[in-house]
Amino acid sequence: MSTGRIVTLTILCLILPAGAFAQGYTQGDKTLQLSMNGASDKDFDNTIFSITGELGYFATPNIQAALRQGVRFSDIEGGGSTTNASTVGAVDYNFDMGRLWPFGGVSVGYVYGGGVADSWEMGLEGGASYFVNTTTFILGRIEYQWFLDNNSDGGFEDGQWVYTIGIGFRW
Repeated sequence: MSTGRIVTLTILCLILPAGAFAQGYTQGDKTLQLSMNGASDKDFDNTIFSITGELGYFATPNIQAALRQGVRFSDIEGGGSTTNASTVGAVDYNFDMGRLWPFGGVSVGYVYGGGVADSWEMGLEGGASYFVNTTTFILGRIEYQWFLDNNSDGGFEDGQWVYTIGIGFRW
C-alpha cells in the first residue's frame, strides 16, 4: 500500500461521522497495523525511514502481544543506499480512556540486512491509539532500542530512538 493511500485512508477515517459507539479492545481481539517509522541515533544526527506491519492479539482487554516486521531504507553517507529489516515481538499494557488508549511496554527483536551489524535489540516503548470508529484507529509510538551485538556494551548509549505513526484495524 502506498504512502499516499495510507494518508488518504487515515484522513477519511477522521472525517467520517463516528456516531455513538463503544471503542476499544476486548479479550481475544486481533489487530493489524500499518505504519511508517523513523529512527535516529541518540543525538538525532543520522536518520532512516521504514515501513512496518504488525499483527497483535489481546490476551486481556489491556494486555497486547504483537509481532512486527519492518523494512528500513536509508542513504549512506558518501553515496549509495541500503535496505535492512527487523523482526520484533512486543508486549504492551493499554489504558482504557474511551476513544484514546495510551500504552506502554517492552520489545525484543533482531535487526539484519545491509548496512547494519546483525544484532539482537530490546527496548521500551510508549504511545497511544485513538479510535476513529469501532474498528479503525490511528496510533503514535516512540521507542528507545538497545543493541545487544558483540561490539556493543548493551548500554543506553548504544541505542536508537524509533518513532512511529500509523493506522490500525481491530477485529
